Amino acid sequence: MTLTHAYPLIPRIVSVTFASTNPNKSPERFKSVLFLNTLQSFASVVSSAVYMWIRRPKGQTIAQVFGLSPPSPVAFRANGTAKVATSNGVANGHNAANGNAKSTLKPEPYSAFPLLLRFLQCAIFVSLAAPFGFAALSHISYPAMVLGKSCKLVPVMLMNVILYRRAFAPHKYLVVALVTLGIACFMGLGNASASSSKQSGHSKSDDAKSEIWGIFLLLINLIIDGATNSTQDEIFAQYKHINGQQMMFWMNLFASILTSSLIALPLPLIPIIRPSPSRVVGAGSDVETELTSVLRWIRDHPDVVKPLGEFALTGAMGQLFIFETLQHFGSLTLTSVHTCLVLNSFRWPDETFPNLICPQDRHADSQTIYYAIERNSL
Repeated sequence: MTLTHAYPLIPRIVSVTFASTNPNKSPERFKSVLFLNTLQSFASVVSSAVYMWIRRPKGQTIAQVFGLSPPSPVAFRANGTAKVATSNGVANGHNAANGNAKSTLKPEPYSAFPLLLRFLQCAIFVSLAAPFGFAALSHISYPAMVLGKSCKLVPVMLMNVILYRRAFAPHKYLVVALVTLGIACFMGLGNASASSSKQSGHSKSDDAKSEIWGIFLLLINLIIDGATNSTQDEIFAQYKHINGQQMMFWMNLFASILTSSLIALPLPLIPIIRPSPSRVVGAGSDVETELTSVLRWIRDHPDVVKPLGEFALTGAMGQLFIFETLQHFGSLTLTSVHTCLVLNSFRWPDETFPNLICPQDRHADSQTIYYAIERNSL
């Protein structure tokens, strides 16, 4: 499901052209990354809310279902730890001499505000990361983009160490190094860039500059992804009562608000984040925002509706599994699973990514990566 929601549908939307209902217009590409993010975030909010409501334990309040209050009468501090006070004849588990043992809770007020700020932080990271990834896709080949994203283990581990001073077992550093080495060989032996350069008609120097810029954008995307995953690990470590679907709900809710504001408000051009500025239309003072522009484009190119719907639906369903894995196993394990899925996509028939890499090299490098991930699971 992760592979289904993440990869095959993206090039179908942003890398192919869609015919217009106007026969005088040539086919065009869909260019609004913010609209894609908003669409998937909104669908993920709905799917996570429905999932939590169906699976809610009997007697839970709405605040408990959505993680805004602890699920038990234990008093939680703001950081998620519990404090229980005892009085009237109970001390260290022994009854007092009067025989009337009574335990009372004196809870400190629980505030969900710090937790919501953490979710907002993750939502900002997610909203910033996606435009850099899509911008990189305009300068590097799609298989190179997929394989580059498979190096995500490095920034995830790095951001955990830098931001939250989290230490890992020594063998995990070796695992990350082996996985990254295998992926680097995977990418270095491919000839996708050469084939795309021949088809583009551009000079080699122009293609090289474009690829360097694309790799730079991809690095920014990976760093932000690493900050996002490390913050998610910190939330689960700090707030024990939060589950994956609750995090999914709040992150996507905040992300929907952020991205919908960016496309609905008459804002100026913001490089990479919002590359299409609002503009005045007609003789009057009416301003066409990105949202109205996209909706008009979709009306003129109805063939894009089905890929957009598939992208939102599979993304919303896939995130349920992603956040469940993230809750129980952490971001490093989730990223390792993601890497295995990407490798499997390259072991499918050659029609998936033709001429990317020869079968012998594909097998040898993937064995290096699989060995490292297998060692990580021990």
